[in-house]
Amino acid sequence: MFEFLQRTPHGRRRPDMPPVLEEAAYFDRRSVVKALGLGSIVATLPGCRPTFGQAEPGHVESLDSYPPSDEFVPAWKPAGGKERYPAKRNSAYTGGRALVPEKIAATYNNFYEFTTTKSLVHKRVAAFEPRPWKVRIGGLVEEEKTVDIDDIAAIAPLEERIYRFRCVERWSMVIPWTGLPMAEFVKWCKPKPEAKFIRFVTFNRPDQAPGQKTEPWWPWPYYEGLRLDEAMNPLALVTTGVFGHGLPAQHGAPIRVIVPWKYGYKSPKSFEVVEFVKEQPHTFWEDSAPREYPFLSNVDPGTPHPRWSQAREQDIGTGEELKTLPYNGYEAEVGQLYAS
Repeated sequence: MFEFLQRTPHGRRRPDMPPVLEEAAYFDRRSVVKALGLGSIVATLPGCRPTFGQAEPGHVESLDSYPPSDEFVPAWKPAGGKERYPAKRNSAYTGGRALVPEKIAATYNNFYEFTTTKSLVHKRVAAFEPRPWKVRIGGLVEEEKTVDIDDIAAIAPLEERIYRFRCVERWSMVIPWTGLPMAEFVKWCKPKPEAKFIRFVTFNRPDQAPGQKTEPWWPWPYYEGLRLDEAMNPLALVTTGVFGHGLPAQHGAPIRVIVPWKYGYKSPKSFEVVEFVKEQPHTFWEDSAPREYPFLSNVDPGTPHPRWSQAREQDIGTGEELKTLPYNGYEAEVGQLYAS
């Protein structure tokens, strides 16, 4: 975790936060596995040690290869209905590496609304109610409206895409998400010509999310934003499912954003409000630590975080150290957005 997150806004050390890993320790596999508490899990993954250089182009795990487990399948009706899952896989998006086991992806989450301890998020979401769920669409649109998530899921056929997911903390996963192109969602919202950005605001429910109650110094609810041309890029996904079923709460149920060429915090979870605006909107982390979390926040191995290099990352599923790729490996798809 980040050092500044280990302290309150008044500089007092947070007693519940783990120590920051030093650079050498971070990239020592044994130290990483021990720090993440994943030793017994990673040890059970024989032959699962690919790197970018070893992965065969276009290779993906089949849907049948998902670990057989109902532990993280949500009991509620997901967006679009349970009959929409698993969705047909779009073979154009493969991730290029082995999928992370679902147990790891579901038990290692950043979701401060519940807790700042990644390994405890899935244990703190029991009171969260993702149904019913409405999304208010407003700002510079032809018509402001409040819609149900089933209305959003019906905009376009749901599809599964395997994407790399890169955290600013230098860990990464390869995850099969289910959703619909954000470009289709944007067109459905009918923004006015003067709209240049899209803003997302998530929930504020301290009675259901213990982190919002115990850590009131954060500017809840969480809020994020994208340029409209970013939102219209074919990679951007309005996401309703993962691993062939609806989103569990720790993954951002019932609806979230995935923009795989940016650091993970640019993919807001559990959003309730979508606004189209003319001026660049403020974002949660940019307001909290502007020197460390700029608005664009594209994955860039050549631009270090102020307190650590971004040149390397750790695949949480395999324990492998990897070179970080520009735009998280999606430069061909998004590089033109930032050419000027």
